[in-house]
Amino acid sequence: MMGTGGLIFVSGGTGFVGRELIARLLERGHRVRALARAGSEGRLPAGCQCVSGDPLAGSTFHGAVEPADTFIHLVGVNKPAPWKEKQFRAIDLVSLRESVAAARAARVRHFVYISVAHPAPVMKSYIDVRRECERHIAAAGLTASILRPWYVMGPGRHWPLALVPLYRIGEALGSAGALRLGLLRQEEMTKALVWAVENPGERVLDVPSIRRVAASF
Repeated sequence: MMGTGGLIFVSGGTGFVGRELIARLLERGHRVRALARAGSEGRLPAGCQCVSGDPLAGSTFHGAVEPADTFIHLVGVNKPAPWKEKQFRAIDLVSLRESVAAARAARVRHFVYISVAHPAPVMKSYIDVRRECERHIAAAGLTASILRPWYVMGPGRHWPLALVPLYRIGEALGSAGALRLGLLRQEEMTKALVWAVENPGERVLDVPSIRRVAASF
């Protein structure tokens, strides 16, 4: 396990996953440097060092990554939907490429990326872009932890609770799809991300794996 006190660079730290994750990392003694667009700096947790820049333009933040031990990439289109393919390619894919280039230039030891569970019967364009992002990370030769959630419930994101009974039936019947596309709580996602940061390595965590890590952490 990596000891506390490591420097972590976060791209996408002002979202609901990023803010909670940064707060938890700070509580555990890590130093966190997070990228934020101009005007969004106030959304970062107190104690986090802010880097003002554009995740779609690496030149605005490349020089601020080193000497980070870990790079966490969380940038993505808000509220993904099937009709947002152009946005996925313009934001998710471009920002990932810029983050990977920055991580390589800074010789970051460990890259953490939130992808998406697949295969799935819906959200094909979103899944295609996220899988392309995974391939780009692999081609770059980075040691990476890739997490594949399907839907993370949190503030303002509780509507899938109505589906929980159906998921429980599917899981009880041993449905691989119900397990792979299971719902995650924000707390579970945060714990799994912190665990990945503190245990650098090459891995892919699907929904069942994220749950196991969170339960043991």
